[in-house]
Amino acid sequence: MSSRSFPAKIDAEIPDDQDAHLVCDNHGTHKTLAINAWLVKHPRFHMHFTPTSSSWINQVEPRFGFITDELIRRGSHTSVQALETDIRAWANGWNDDPKPFIWTKPAEQILESIGRLLTRISGAAQ
Repeated sequence: MSSRSFPAKIDAEIPDDQDAHLVCDNHGTHKTLAINAWLVKHPRFHMHFTPTSSSWINQVEPRFGFITDELIRRGSHTSVQALETDIRAWANGWNDDPKPFIWTKPAEQILESIGRLLTRISGAAQ
C-alpha cells in the first residue's frame, strides 16, 4: 500500500462533512512532500504523531501478536530450537510479502471502549 493510498481509502469511506484524525508513528514516511501535498488538498485530515519510542503503537508489537496467534497458540513445539525454526520461517514468509499494519476504528467504538474502561476503573461496576 502506498503512503497515499491509506488516507485516500479513509477519505472515500467517511462522510465528507467529518474530519479524519490519523494517529501515526513518528516514521518519516508520514511526513514526505507527497503526503504534505495531499494533506494540503484534504484539510479535513489531521495528523497526530506518537512520541518517539512510544511502545504502545510500535510496529513490532503487532508482529509478536501474529507470532503468538499463528505459531505459539496453535503449534506444538517440542524444543526451543523447533519454535525458533518456525518463527524464522514465519518471518521469512512475512518478509517475502510484507504488509503495513493498518488499524481503523470508528470514533463511536473508541469512545464506547473508553467509556467501559472508565466505568471499570472508577469502581462504578462494583
